[in-house]
Amino acid sequence: MRISKAVWFVAAAPLALAGCSSSGQLVVDQGVGITALRSVCPAVGIPDYTGDITLFTSPVARTADAIDMVAAMTNVRTTCNPDGEEVFAQVDFDVYARRLNTAGARTMEIPYFVTVLRGGDSVVSKRVGTVTLSFVDGQERAEGKGTAAAYVSRAEATLPPDIRERITRKRKAGDADAAVDPLTEPDVRAALARASFELLVGFQMTDAQLAYNATR
Repeated sequence: MRISKAVWFVAAAPLALAGCSSSGQLVVDQGVGITALRSVCPAVGIPDYTGDITLFTSPVARTADAIDMVAAMTNVRTTCNPDGEEVFAQVDFDVYARRLNTAGARTMEIPYFVTVLRGGDSVVSKRVGTVTLSFVDGQERAEGKGTAAAYVSRAEATLPPDIRERITRKRKAGDADAAVDPLTEPDVRAALARASFELLVGFQMTDAQLAYNATR
């Protein structure tokens, strides 16, 4: 998944689906066998085109001179407690916004979603929250904070013992399957997909807003 980047006035920090992956990715040991397995913590990221949002002064306007406000998600931070039958993961993030018309105080509620995805394409849950942005009279910029959390079943995020053994088993030169990468086997790939979860956050947008982000 390509992580969205904020545009115009602030660049979003690279996320690359971090989550708890620093200690849980599949690691090959000297080309033979795998010594570590992925964590039960979900990977975290911002889906394409949902990390920034542009609001216009008119519902039909899409030109630069009609921009009312832009906002972007950045500084995404994640914590995860892998203990227990239900794995708890939380994401905190900042939202930086800029408006063109600085006259008057203004408060805005920007909706965002948090969804848990399984196997890359199956939505387990989705919730919508809001980030509050408060502009002072004459102020161009505002900042808000958001948080999202979800539970993932430890049982569902854990590989079956037989699949784990096939992935981690040491293979020696001369073994019949020494040259076979277990990760290429269909049933292993399917099991990995079933046990893979993502916690995704992004702005909750209309189809028109998403299309604008995708085509600009």
